[in-house]
Amino acid sequence: MAGQPQYEELMRQFSAFGAVKREMGRILPSDCPSGSAAVLTLLARHGDMRMSKLSELLAVDMSVTSRHAAHLAERGWIRRSPDPADKRGRILHLTPAGLARLDELSERTCRMLAERLSDWSDDEVAQLSRLMARLRASFDDGRAPAAPPVFEETTRTPATT
Repeated sequence: MAGQPQYEELMRQFSAFGAVKREMGRILPSDCPSGSAAVLTLLARHGDMRMSKLSELLAVDMSVTSRHAAHLAERGWIRRSPDPADKRGRILHLTPAGLARLDELSERTCRMLAERLSDWSDDEVAQLSRLMARLRASFDDGRAPAAPPVFEETTRTPATT
């Protein structure tokens, strides 16, 4: 098992990764902020779904999901229809215009990643993808969080950037 210094460095890297996410967010068009892009991505990946399911996948309150859905529907990128099983609920559908917008966002993001990682080998990019998927799976697999490891007292500064 890795030791405290390795986990502290990992925490610093997680914190610093916020800069990468902000940079990626800056390439999004003003009419499609990151929350809207996330909704389009989830609908493309998972298909039509209820607002409640989308809210769960986004890990946000239903009111936030509702605002995202309204924003996307106003632009014609999604369609909301009554849920046949519960007329009070809504099913969200990705429209052809929404799919085209998602393709454009994907192209922008891929272009930026290709530029920023131009000095990385294909193997390094693949390794990063595998490790990030494995990390995400470690948090998504439903395992109960293990008891935190007991570390000796240290005088190091907290792992923030």
